[in-house]
Amino acid sequence: MKRISKIFDFLTVILSAILVFSCTDNTKTLGVDMMPASDTLKVFYNSYSVPTESYKVTDPILARTSKSYLGQFTDPETKTTISADFIAQYHVTESEGNLFPPSIKDDYVTSIDVRLYIDQFIGDSLSTFKVSVYDLTNDLDPDADYYTNIDPTQYYDPTAAPLASKWYTLSDRIIEASERNSSGYVRSIRIPLPRTVGQQLYDAYKADKSQFSSTYKWLHSGLPCSKGLYFKLEYGEGAVAYIYITQIRINYTYYDEQLQRETTGVTLMSSTEEVIEVTNFDTSDLSTLAGDPTCTYVKSPAGIFTLVTLPIDNLSATDTINSASISFTRYNDATHEAFKLGIPKTLLMVRYDDFKNGFFEKYSIANDKTSYITSFTSSSNSYTFTNIARLIATCLHEKKQGTASANYNKVLLIPVEATYDTSKKLVKLNHDFGFNQARLVKNSGLSVIYSRFGD
Repeated sequence: MKRISKIFDFLTVILSAILVFSCTDNTKTLGVDMMPASDTLKVFYNSYSVPTESYKVTDPILARTSKSYLGQFTDPETKTTISADFIAQYHVTESEGNLFPPSIKDDYVTSIDVRLYIDQFIGDSLSTFKVSVYDLTNDLDPDADYYTNIDPTQYYDPTAAPLASKWYTLSDRIIEASERNSSGYVRSIRIPLPRTVGQQLYDAYKADKSQFSSTYKWLHSGLPCSKGLYFKLEYGEGAVAYIYITQIRINYTYYDEQLQRETTGVTLMSSTEEVIEVTNFDTSDLSTLAGDPTCTYVKSPAGIFTLVTLPIDNLSATDTINSASISFTRYNDATHEAFKLGIPKTLLMVRYDDFKNGFFEKYSIANDKTSYITSFTSSSNSYTFTNIARLIATCLHEKKQGTASANYNKVLLIPVEATYDTSKKLVKLNHDFGFNQARLVKNSGLSVIYSRFGD
């Protein structure tokens, strides 16, 4: 039920003044000076109740992201558990003949390892985990979309022994404290692979460098690690690593012509956006949370969105909508545990139909017409979409034209990661797969400022 407030007469005065003083000569004000009283611009404000509900994500979510996730964590507030492990492919420098130096000492690879570089984590860094690394046996399709329910057994042989296994903690206590505390230290999980794997790659390079002349040829070479690796979480609870890059590192000794001496060298192959990374998430049942009548949730990764029903039927179809805003207030955490989920930083508001029709698959971004993004504001503990007037106008137009779908007035709030270019222009949106959640106050209010001429 809409609640109509009083007309803001002082806004009328201000707007009229703007019309008068924005002109550059006196003749342009004649129309305003001689405007009949019945043509006076009236500005007024209405607010409307907006129903919201939790939307449990039952379909798999597009797993397109520049990060991978490894670990398991139980939210102390809701007692829901999420585990994550991942598949990664590796890119080679596309310049034939430069992957290794002209010769290495005794043609002997000294070691090979894979490193998972971590920029963030959630949970207790002292929690103990075990990860196993498997060589993929089946190809990934570079033109396919992969989702968070990917079945790794379709791409590796679960009956085979892993290439390697590693027990680890995110605190990496094996490394000296002085190194961990140094400015150049980068947190990582280092997993040694069999030396023979590195030797086989080097021998293949010497025999036929063309196998490494492009990433495409490397991925189809049939060599160890070429199809990619699966990092399987075998054991552990209490933390999740956010991995921004993984690298295969082949180590050796070679003669450096510039230094005029023998030195150690390393050949790198890295996970990049040119190849495939996909995290497999396993989440406990979220039905109880989604059915909570006291609030709604936005919960990532791939958990719960908030579904908003815009009150289009209650809006004026004859007045001009100058602006429309809506705010969603977050409840404070009910737990005081030291380790807990984070808060989603950015929310996307997108029409339900657009999301179901492949918003992310089509590489769409917020257009400030039918989709918008906003950031969490800690001072107000809320997410505010300051002007969705164009979305409202689109919905009203569809209704008037008879082209409105059954869900034309429904939008979803989805946690996202936004990427901007150097000029701060939005260039990419992906699902946010960080371990985050916000409990939102049930229902909201839409504030609309209208204008009309006349009484």
